[in-house]
Amino acid sequence: MALGQTMKETRLHSAAKNDDVAAIKMLVSEGAEIDARDEKGRTALLAATQDNKMNAARALIEAGANVNAKDNINDSPYLYAGAGGHLEILKMTLAHGADLKSTNRYGGTALIPAAERGHVETVATLIEAGVDVDHVNKLGWTALLEAIILADGGPRHVEIVRRLIDAGANVNLADKDGVTPPRHARRSGYAQMASLLEKAGAR
Repeated sequence: MALGQTMKETRLHSAAKNDDVAAIKMLVSEGAEIDARDEKGRTALLAATQDNKMNAARALIEAGANVNAKDNINDSPYLYAGAGGHLEILKMTLAHGADLKSTNRYGGTALIPAAERGHVETVATLIEAGVDVDHVNKLGWTALLEAIILADGGPRHVEIVRRLIDAGANVNLADKDGVTPPRHARRSGYAQMASLLEKAGAR
């Protein structure tokens, strides 16, 4: 690879981080490799996503950037947008071939960290897109379990539990130790969550 090409690729990452659409378009037109990687294995689109640079992300996606290209730690633009609650970029990735079965380094789909972090609209968007609500990650947890175990029991997480239940999440799907969602909710003193789960048939 020629030095000039390497420099263009580095500049593409910089342009992405700076939300510089004009520079992105110029570099792409000059032949910069759209999915070139930096030292962390990130594409320019992933760099833009991590900084929530919507204009750069749009320009890169429209130029053909791969929304599923993973870095050295198994993050992709789609997965990161979901986990980070970067809703507009997430919607763009979903419109351009996001792999709903793609998983992060913990073996989780985009839905699981979104649920854990309290991103209500992101969770709703991923449910609507068709992400498996009962996917189990390497820890043995579903989105529902993470919304209970790793949350604070506040209104955002209560709403996420409600939406997951409405989407058909298995309210009795236990963790690796056999502890079910309602038992976790009761243990943590999350009465609202426990009530929702019990009304949905949780034991």
